[in-house]
Amino acid sequence: MGRESYLAERKLPTENPLGNRRVPRPRPLILMISKSRRYKKPGVHQTIFFSIFLGLLFLVAVGFLVFSNWKISQRRAEFRAQIEVFKKGIQVLEEKNAQLRAGISQTGKESYWEEKIRQEGYKKPGEEQVVVLPPEKNKETKTETGKSFWQRFLEKIGF
Repeated sequence: MGRESYLAERKLPTENPLGNRRVPRPRPLILMISKSRRYKKPGVHQTIFFSIFLGLLFLVAVGFLVFSNWKISQRRAEFRAQIEVFKKGIQVLEEKNAQLRAGISQTGKESYWEEKIRQEGYKKPGEEQVVVLPPEKNKETKTETGKSFWQRFLEKIGF
């Protein structure tokens, strides 16, 4: 391939329009094109590993949620038991409160104060006071308990 045919293909002038100077030969056009990187499809091993990893991650997340739910239900049961205990305590306190209110209402009555005064030992004018004593205990048991350990021991032996 000669120079003329090369210039004819490129449609470049064969003579220099500026005069007798030599026409520079056109240099080939070199472009810097980077190599295109092709996307490699993941291998079978990578796909299996990724699937297993995602599956395990999912199972761990579900397990964590189940465990948290179980702990919460346990605490809820404990709180419900405490609520029942507190309700029973409230009921007992309300009954005691009702008894105290009844006692307060009784203290306003004259018969209550008269009974309290009689328990202290006072009496109305013209009344006689009677004292009831408990029955006496046997004196024999007192004499035996008055002996010391050695005296009882010697009596059992026969001295």
